Amino acid sequence: MSSTAFIEPLPVIDFVAQLLNRNVSVRPLSDADRVKIKKALRGVKVEVTHRGNMRRKYRIFGLTSQATRELTFPIDDHGTVKTVLKYFQETYGFNIQHTTLPCLQVGNQQRPNFLPMEVCKIVEGQRYSKRLNEKQITALLKVTCQHPQQRELDILQTVNHNAYHEDPYAREFGIRIDERLASVEARVLPPPRKMVNGGRVKEWICINFARNVQDSAARSFCRQLADMCEISGMDFSKDPLLPPLCTRAEHVERALRAHYRDAMNILKPLGRELDLLIAILPDNNGPLYGNLKRICETDLGLVSQCCLTKHVFKTTQQYLANVALKINVKVGGRNTVLVDALSRRIPLVSDRPTIIFGADVTHPHPGEDSSPSIAAVVASQDWPEVTKYAGLVSAQTRRQELIQDLFKVWQDPQRGTVNGGMVRELLLSFHRSTGQKPQRIIFYRDGVSEGQFYQVLLYELDAIRKACASLESNYQPPVTFVVVQKRHHTRLFANNHNDQRSVDTKSGNILPGTVVDSKICHPTEFDFYLCSHAGIQGTSRPAHYHVLWDENNFTADGLQTLTNNLCYTYARCTRSVSIVPPAYYAHLAAFRARFYMEPDTSDGGSVASGATTSRAPPGARGGSRAAGNVAVKPLPELKENVKRVMFYC
Repeated sequence: MSSTAFIEPLPVIDFVAQLLNRNVSVRPLSDADRVKIKKALRGVKVEVTHRGNMRRKYRIFGLTSQATRELTFPIDDHGTVKTVLKYFQETYGFNIQHTTLPCLQVGNQQRPNFLPMEVCKIVEGQRYSKRLNEKQITALLKVTCQHPQQRELDILQTVNHNAYHEDPYAREFGIRIDERLASVEARVLPPPRKMVNGGRVKEWICINFARNVQDSAARSFCRQLADMCEISGMDFSKDPLLPPLCTRAEHVERALRAHYRDAMNILKPLGRELDLLIAILPDNNGPLYGNLKRICETDLGLVSQCCLTKHVFKTTQQYLANVALKINVKVGGRNTVLVDALSRRIPLVSDRPTIIFGADVTHPHPGEDSSPSIAAVVASQDWPEVTKYAGLVSAQTRRQELIQDLFKVWQDPQRGTVNGGMVRELLLSFHRSTGQKPQRIIFYRDGVSEGQFYQVLLYELDAIRKACASLESNYQPPVTFVVVQKRHHTRLFANNHNDQRSVDTKSGNILPGTVVDSKICHPTEFDFYLCSHAGIQGTSRPAHYHVLWDENNFTADGLQTLTNNLCYTYARCTRSVSIVPPAYYAHLAAFRARFYMEPDTSDGGSVASGATTSRAPPGARGGSRAAGNVAVKPLPELKENVKRVMFYC
């Protein structure tokens, strides 16, 4: 069962009024209003309503810069012009009321047509492909979230109602569709045992950007958070180095620099560093979050934790505990270490130094033409624990799925031929952290569709080999390359909904650790479905892992157990997660990097995360390639001390 959002088929005037949340005829549109309307309506089909039954359809590509009452267009080759108002009155007997609003531009850029908003209605049945805001996502989830038993029943009823088993076209091709769900064997992997290492925060500061949070409330919140960090096992100072600074969102850069400078004036003579910034943000903070992260991580070299105003006023122990988890890994602590890792009992990981990579590419949302795609690669930096991940990000040609900067070679005027790229740097970083060369590589690659499997494998495996060979000519550690997929339509239901050995009685979902690797998997290749998380809402979606290359000779049981165990080491929560953490971190890394380029990327506050950029000379990373005719803007460089920790959590 699939669901998506559609654009409500409203008159355009009503759509704009809803978008801006006000009556559009009361006051003129601001520049910000125009940008918002243009972004929302670009690419949308409308039909005209002023021509009776002749409901011709057009696609919007922009707005006019002038109001409707000021618009004219040529009516002959002698330079004679007519106003849009007069044309509509004379031709259709239609008097335009909203003369201060811009017109919609339809047709094409070379020969645009002007249509007043009030004569246009949005065509029904158009899928909304742009980003949904938090309110819309909540509403969509409320409608689509189904208990597993209900979803199973709906699927069976739909199959029965549509009579797929009698479909004449399927029969023509010798295909028979069963009326029952496919029955497959599954097993439940046991959860691993875990432990924790606390980090250290001796010197920290707080900046409050929320107007409605008083100094006393900010101090009280910081004290509660410090207490929770200490309870969680961290060495955390009770009080900030300086009293919390209260300022406004528009002064973010000035406030950050000033407060950081004041702190360093105290610490530098003592030979100490600032460990953490706690920032209190308004719930609706626009570009503030993105700007703050960019300044802290690429300019000041400071890790930060953002907290929204609503949590300051309604602080729960669960919230404080979750924030403490994020702070701990940002300052070098470990939230979860597998006991089997410490006792060297993880097959094909514990026996010799192993590095685990995660990689993902995120593409700009539809309609964001100037934005590049962003590739992110993370890699474990501790062994045998395998819990800390350093990350690198790179901007590349938009919509390009192959990761361009895994390995790079360029010519430097002074140094000659220079090798670089994300895999090479992460291998070197692993060697610096552990004192050992990785003797085995496991590479989890997210976001690849089946049609691109072998194109991605050939290109990226070749880049991994070249990166290894660039360090030492005969250095070729064995590689296992696994694609992680979440975007599929396979759902697993328990055969008996009352069987507590296979079903979580609270949610009705299959138990975490459930693996299926027969019947619904590839007949000859190495793939499996793993539901590693406990479903809380709706029906759990298992992750699909497809092994495209395996030089480490993993058994099915070995790789399934390793993948499931890793899902218990995700730094931002104490439960197991739905996809393997390195792939998760790579996704968060790419998301954070987009904030550096587009501070207003999300409606959210503290939920976004990211990774580190890698060093290359100007033009070697994302500077010279072009997206169509638009050059790919390079990402800002991260400070070295920030790169060493999981600041993106």
